[in-house]
This record gives sequence, structure tokens and C-alpha cells, in this order.
Amino acid sequence: MAITMYGIKNCDTVKKARKWLDDHGVAYTFHDYKTAGIDAPRLKGWAKELGWEVLLNRAGTTFRALPDADKQDLSEAKAVKLMLAQPSMIKRPVLDTGTAGVVGFKPDIYAKTFG
Repeated sequence: MAITMYGIKNCDTVKKARKWLDDHGVAYTFHDYKTAGIDAPRLKGWAKELGWEVLLNRAGTTFRALPDADKQDLSEAKAVKLMLAQPSMIKRPVLDTGTAGVVGFKPDIYAKTFG
């Protein structure tokens, strides 16, 4: 199983998720989309599979700093465009197990995923 974790290296939630994977012997590749970016086809695929509402981090400072016009009337296309322009708006981490995606970090969900 080829596992890739997408996130931002300095994010506290990503650090907790990486530590959990390391502590449980789960091999993975880390993709920092703050430095390496994220491609449109992958992000659009996640939006279809996981839901753009789940992916868009509305609680983060990047989203909250947007002009009100950008935050209103959100659609999948608009949300994907915002996340491509500013990957910090993607909820972290996104874990691609090769068969399913997991957004965010909760130890019990990781345990079920890798149990």
C-alpha cells in the first residue's frame, strides 16, 4: 500500500498525524503542498471523493482573511480555485492510502484505517 500524506510541515495537526504513523510503523511519503504545491486534477479528485466542504479549511486564518465576496456563494469550483491559489486553505492532513482518502487527524480513525 503506497501511502502519501499531504499537508504543511509546520502544522501541529500534521505533526501529530506523522508521529502517529511513525509510532505505528506505517510507511508513508510526505508531500508538503506549501512548498511543492498541489495539482488541480488531484485536488478536484479529492473534492469529488471526499467533498469540497470537508477539504476547505474555513477555520484557518487564510480563509478568514479573504474578502467577503470570496467567502460568499461558495461552490465546488470556487472552493477548488481558492485552495489551488492558497493551499493553506486545504484542511490538513489529507492522507491518501491508495484506496481511500482521510482528511484531518483523529487517532481512532487512523487506527481503523490501518488496523
